[in-house]
Amino acid sequence: MKLVNPLVVLDLESTGVWIEKDRIIEIGMVKLMPDGHQEIYNTKVNPCMPIPAVVTELTGISNADVKNAPPFGTIASKVLSFLQGADIGGFNVERFDLPLLAREFADAGIKFDYSNKTVYDAQKIYHLHQKRDLAAAFTFYCQQELKEAHSATADAQATLAILQEQIKRHVAPREDIEALKAFVYKQSSEYFDHERKFRWWNGELYMTFGKYAKKEPLRAIAKKDPQYLEWVLDKDFSDEVKTMIQEVLSGRHPTQEVSPKESV
Repeated sequence: MKLVNPLVVLDLESTGVWIEKDRIIEIGMVKLMPDGHQEIYNTKVNPCMPIPAVVTELTGISNADVKNAPPFGTIASKVLSFLQGADIGGFNVERFDLPLLAREFADAGIKFDYSNKTVYDAQKIYHLHQKRDLAAAFTFYCQQELKEAHSATADAQATLAILQEQIKRHVAPREDIEALKAFVYKQSSEYFDHERKFRWWNGELYMTFGKYAKKEPLRAIAKKDPQYLEWVLDKDFSDEVKTMIQEVLSGRHPTQEVSPKESV
């Protein structure tokens, strides 16, 4: 790999994926210099909040592992120095790692502006070159080229062929289509509702809109400003949300359902 500038490949583990609130629990950086020399920076980070069980299951990092680790604020200058003068690489780094890192820097009183840095996001490049459309699925499962793509009947026939091949590959020896019901994407448990107006964080439900957006848990709002929640009942929200708000106003608070397989 030929480089003009040093390249720092960055990865963060965190308490969750809410950039505005979640905290870093591990930083891993590999710096590749133009002469081929590598430097590594790795440390656990004390998030100063409990690590959710689902995150521990996913990352293997527990509260005990970070108990004596430094908070981000005490290592921020070292992290910034490691990144100084380097381009940045990562996987999904533009949408997650860099915004989270910038927020952690801001919390530590340091401005981290990566807008003037060259960023190489391997996920973005991967998605651009490995298509996930019907034609790609047909080639993957059926080892054929979909020659009449976007012809309705040809697309339907191709989809049928894909489903048949999926049954053979993923649920054999069962050969009935009912077995495919096991492969269902569920809405992420980060959000309470399908419109994503209310979001879970650290076991509490937060609004993602209005004057309390991302600031205080619903439990606290119900105590200090119940009129605001009554306003929600009069607006165009889903029945799911209105029922939940009525429960909250009555002192009954929802609990988060967490899947152990949910990724962060």
